[in-house]
Amino acid sequence: MRKIVFLFLISILFATTAHAKVQVVTTMGWIGSLAREIGKDKVEVVSLIKPSQDPHMIEAKPSMIVAVRKADILMYNGLDLEIGYLPRLIESSRNPKVQPGNAGNFDCSRYVTVIEKPETVDRSMGDVHPLGNPHYHYSARNVANIAAGMAKTFSELAPGDASYFNANLAIVQATLRERQARWAVHHLKGKKFLSYHKYFEYLARDFGFSIVGYVETKPGIPPSSGHIENLIEMTRKDRPAGILVTPYHGTKEVAFLSHKTGVRGIVVPHDVGATPAAKDWFTLMDQVLGLLE
Repeated sequence: MRKIVFLFLISILFATTAHAKVQVVTTMGWIGSLAREIGKDKVEVVSLIKPSQDPHMIEAKPSMIVAVRKADILMYNGLDLEIGYLPRLIESSRNPKVQPGNAGNFDCSRYVTVIEKPETVDRSMGDVHPLGNPHYHYSARNVANIAAGMAKTFSELAPGDASYFNANLAIVQATLRERQARWAVHHLKGKKFLSYHKYFEYLARDFGFSIVGYVETKPGIPPSSGHIENLIEMTRKDRPAGILVTPYHGTKEVAFLSHKTGVRGIVVPHDVGATPAAKDWFTLMDQVLGLLE
């Protein structure tokens, strides 16, 4: 009788282990959205940053450490965007799976062709990202590469579900091709925009428009009154199509410029969940491109 009970318990334990979901922790919402597209019901996804928060200004919290401690895989933007809190989370979690160099440490930027990597950096340049511009998630080509990397990594963590992850990747790739055909009708090529922060350079590269000036005096440095006056003069003269800003920072300055110049300010969602319409990465891009046009 004891042997039967023992075998029964072992079978339950094996079944539970075999069907356990991959525990995924992401820093930003768009990464979590993409992980859900690839993993679907084989993964459990928790995102650490709320879409209302500035990703540059996050502080580590005990709840974040607990989440990372439970993770099978930690997915993050990289390029030092999370430098202010992520190293502490990884170290404090004491989770060997997510330590640098291990399969559970997934730096999305490894799959990206990075732009604007400065040759030299010093404090006089403002809050420059020394590894390059980290706001690459507005680029379909980057996201396609990251999705493929996710499918490969999930397959390594749960090899029994590899065909499932690859099938989901094929769906994501097909959806991306369909969306790119739809996005091609947006007439952005040759247009000029101002931007509050260096946030839209990958988008500009992919869709052929240009960023002709920045509301920030330098990256991360609020504009001085003299800089604002120069921007007003330039904007009245060159008449850009709009002034781009994200919801979390710079909206007052952009509203002032728009009032003074008549050039519309465009509040662009920066992450999945930043607006009700941005339910996933695809609808985020739908909204972004619709707003710019």
